[in-house]
Amino acid sequence: MCQTGGSLRVVLISTYELGRQPFGLASPAAWLREAGAEVVCLDLARQELDEDVLRTAGAIAFYLPMHTATRLAIPVIRRARELNPAAHLCAYGLYAPVNAALLREMGVRTIAGGEFEEALLTLVHPGPAALISLGKQRFLTPDRSGLPPLEQYAQLVWPGGARRTVGYTETSRGCKHLCRHCPVVPVYQGHFRIVQRDIVMEDIRWQVAAGAQHITFGDPDFFNGIGHAIELVRALHDEFPQVTYDATIKVEHLLQHCKYLPLLRETGCAFVVSAVESVDDYVLGHILEKGHTRADFVCVTRMFRELGLALAPTFVAFHPWMTLEGYAGLLAAIAELDLMEHVSPVQLTIRLLIPAGSRLLELPEAAAGIGEFDAQALSYRWVHSDPRVDGLQRELEADIARAMAAKYDRRTIFRRAWEMTYAALSADAPRLPDVPPGRARVTVPYLTEPWYC
Repeated sequence: MCQTGGSLRVVLISTYELGRQPFGLASPAAWLREAGAEVVCLDLARQELDEDVLRTAGAIAFYLPMHTATRLAIPVIRRARELNPAAHLCAYGLYAPVNAALLREMGVRTIAGGEFEEALLTLVHPGPAALISLGKQRFLTPDRSGLPPLEQYAQLVWPGGARRTVGYTETSRGCKHLCRHCPVVPVYQGHFRIVQRDIVMEDIRWQVAAGAQHITFGDPDFFNGIGHAIELVRALHDEFPQVTYDATIKVEHLLQHCKYLPLLRETGCAFVVSAVESVDDYVLGHILEKGHTRADFVCVTRMFRELGLALAPTFVAFHPWMTLEGYAGLLAAIAELDLMEHVSPVQLTIRLLIPAGSRLLELPEAAAGIGEFDAQALSYRWVHSDPRVDGLQRELEADIARAMAAKYDRRTIFRRAWEMTYAALSADAPRLPDVPPGRARVTVPYLTEPWYC
């Protein structure tokens, strides 16, 4: 292995993380540097691939937290092997263990999921590394030195157009819940692990000093550890009252812990992302096992409106159990709840992804409609029984991408999706509801990176 001044050179590579400065590089960088390694971080979402760095590496580790990141990493892994066949290749993150067979065929020797930091230390001090580790670990403060500055990443757009520099941290990993379509479940199996509060706060301090005016908490569900989360937002607000934040929280948890919603508003929560996924109770309950109903979603929406909190729902808009009429019903629910400004347009086109290890494969309904695993797409193939549904999804995806590039506002894009849906149904589009009398039209804060998978 390549050494520099007696120390192992480890290159950590991220290909995509939703426009965020990657915690998944900064955290292991701290562990590896403490162990004596020379660490180089490359975020290919913001930097060019430096092939000279790869040629001089003793180990090259790829962070694979999501589907898109994994697909983008595959050609880079192949290139790294060509440039430096002697380097120890490693892959870590949620999508590493579920794609272990493919990664090993590509020459990846160490694969680490779950709490991956300790496993990565075997690059410096060789020894066995668990494929998936769920052990509790004492985190180190992430080391963000060498990463591109925060202003190069996604920004928060505030109502009125003002922008804020965004930092990103994680307060926990894993999830207590077992939603069938969730990529967290095959790795964590209902477990979750916290990042110690002092570590989170020190990470936030570093990012605020570097210019962060807003913090995204990237936990799969911020309220999995409700006491941990509440103490953190209190500490954040006490120390940095001018800094806003956002978090992702299940509908189920928003109802269960609704007494804390006023505290979120008071401590600077700009918006809450919630994976609503569907407004069909059969899909929510039997297919996805989300733990909430359509009525629960409606209730949460009303609570947020009364409190003056912004809700940013996300959806799996297209799946084998969605009909054209059902999709029109989803749009109607969004419109009737006056959420057209709240839903990122890309959410109107999301197609169900079925990665290796998905619990959806346990369903008899899925076995009948889902095809073979596509190693290039890293997903099981499926085709809707009604070709009009797949056709509408493709047309919407292309049309909305063009509209977003042209910077159309969300209501204009939604109206276009509404009209296209009724055209697919060969019907006249009903008139969309106006803003209810006495209620001002709301514009909500949002991040400039629109993708979610």
